[in-house]
Amino acid sequence: MKDALLRREKDRLLRPLVARYLADVSPNQLSVIAVIPGIFAAVAVVYGWVEVGLFLWLLNRVLDGVDGLAARVHNKTSDWGGYLDLLMDWVIYLFVPLAFVWAMPTTQNLWAMIFLLVSFQVNTLSWTLLSAILEKRREGDRGRLTTMEMPTGLIEGAETVFLFSLFFLLPGYVAALFWIMGALVFFTAGQRFWWAWHNLRSA
Repeated sequence: MKDALLRREKDRLLRPLVARYLADVSPNQLSVIAVIPGIFAAVAVVYGWVEVGLFLWLLNRVLDGVDGLAARVHNKTSDWGGYLDLLMDWVIYLFVPLAFVWAMPTTQNLWAMIFLLVSFQVNTLSWTLLSAILEKRREGDRGRLTTMEMPTGLIEGAETVFLFSLFFLLPGYVAALFWIMGALVFFTAGQRFWWAWHNLRSA
């Protein structure tokens, strides 16, 4: 919901460091490197090291926020890089909830995770389909900071970081948190459906 503002603030703060120290580093390498702490965050959860997992999850998010900025600062943006970045994000978004259910395999946790992952799938379809249509209509290049254009919604990158962090901070309530996040993500998909209903029918 606040991604555009937060991304610009993040870019403003990190731009001097990225400009100075990452000129010779491929943004795609950063995308792949970012996945490593994300996967180990999930592994840490499986072994019950949720504090370590939280640190690794946050490290993954910081590194994920640097690759796109490095690409823009050093004129290394590419469609492949944008695709790779988004794909790696979703690998982590799937692995972390699975790790919590692996560590705490209750029926309650399993159904809550299924609800959450279904909401992810519906929401992903809601904005990727729109993104393709907006690209076709040439409406997707107006000052965006992401590879694919998507209408704004309640749950975006910043909210995802916050809610996933709560999984690590409150593992005993992970089922309730999965249900809450899933409901919010479904609401976000509904927002994009509503946007499409009002903006695409007349075209």
